[in-house]
Amino acid sequence: MKSSKKSHVLLVIIAAIPLYWGCLYYIELAAHQEIEELAFAATIGAIGFVYVGRYFAILRATQQKSSRNLLSSLALSIISCLIWLFIHADFPLEKTPALNLLLFWVPAIALSIASGMLLKLIRINISALEDARVDVANREGELKLLQSQLSPHFLFNTLNNLYGISMTRHEQVPGLLLKLSELLRYAVYDAKADFVLLTEEIDYINNYIEFEKIRLGDRLKITLDLETKAAEQICIAPMLLIVFIENAFKHARNSTDEYVTIEISLKIWARSILFSIRNSFQEHEDPSLNRKNSGLGLENVHRRLHLLYSGTHDLQVETENGFYQVALRLKVK
Repeated sequence: MKSSKKSHVLLVIIAAIPLYWGCLYYIELAAHQEIEELAFAATIGAIGFVYVGRYFAILRATQQKSSRNLLSSLALSIISCLIWLFIHADFPLEKTPALNLLLFWVPAIALSIASGMLLKLIRINISALEDARVDVANREGELKLLQSQLSPHFLFNTLNNLYGISMTRHEQVPGLLLKLSELLRYAVYDAKADFVLLTEEIDYINNYIEFEKIRLGDRLKITLDLETKAAEQICIAPMLLIVFIENAFKHARNSTDEYVTIEISLKIWARSILFSIRNSFQEHEDPSLNRKNSGLGLENVHRRLHLLYSGTHDLQVETENGFYQVALRLKVK
C-alpha cells in the first residue's frame, strides 16, 4: 500500500515537470513575457483540478458503468479546450482583461477536470477488464476441476454396484461390464468438452438406464419420454442431467419396496431444455439424507449450473406423496 502511494506521488511529480514548462510556454506565448510564479500557480491549479476530475470519475463509476460515449465526449472536450486555449493565446482580448482571464481560466479548468476524469475512467475500465479476465480464468479452472471429478465419481459408484452384483448375481457381470465400457468411453473422452450435442447426452442417458435395468431387473418400472428430433442442433454441458438420474436410481437401490418407479422426461420448447425426473421412495426414508449421501455429484451439478447457466436456469426439487421430483429448465446456449 505504501509502495503504491509512493509510486503515485512520484508519477505526479514527473507529470508536473512537463506541465510546468507547458504553462510557462503558454504564458510567454500569450503575455509575451515569462512569469514563473504564474506558471507555477497554473501547474498547481491544473493538478488540483485533475484530482477533482478523478473524484467525479469515481462518483460516476460507482453509479453506473462508463460508456464509450462518455469517454469520447471527454476526449473531444479536451481537444476542444486545447484548441481554444491556443487560439485565445494568438487573439487575446487586451481591452477587456476580465473577460480575457475568464476565457482562459474556464477552458483551462475544464481541460484539467476532463483530463482527470478521462484518465481515471480509463484506469477503472482497464482494471475492470483485468478483473473480468481473472474471473473468467478462475471460472474456467473451476469448471475443468468440476468436470475432472465427474468420471471418478461415476466410476466409484459403478464399481461399488458391480461388487454387490458379483456376490449374488455373477452371471450378469459380463453384460454390465460391456455397458460400463460404453459409459466410461463417453465420460472419460467425450465429456471433456465444455458443451456436447444433446443427442450425445441422451445416448449416454439411455446407456446408463440400460445398465441399471440389468441390475434392477423386474423391480424397475421406468417411463422414458426423451425428445430426440430437435436435440440434434442443441448443445448442453456434458453429464449435467445424469447426476439427477443417478440419484433417482440410488433411491431405487435403497428401497425395500417390491417395485420402484422412475419417470424421466426431456422436452425442448422455446429455446429451452425442460428436464424432469420423478421417482418413488419409501416414506420413512429421509430424502435430504439421500441427497447428502449423493455428496459430490449434486454439489458438482449445482456449482456447474451456477457457472455455466447463471441467470438462465431454474431448478426445482420437491417431495410429494412418496415421490421425489426434480424439474430443471435450461436456456439453450
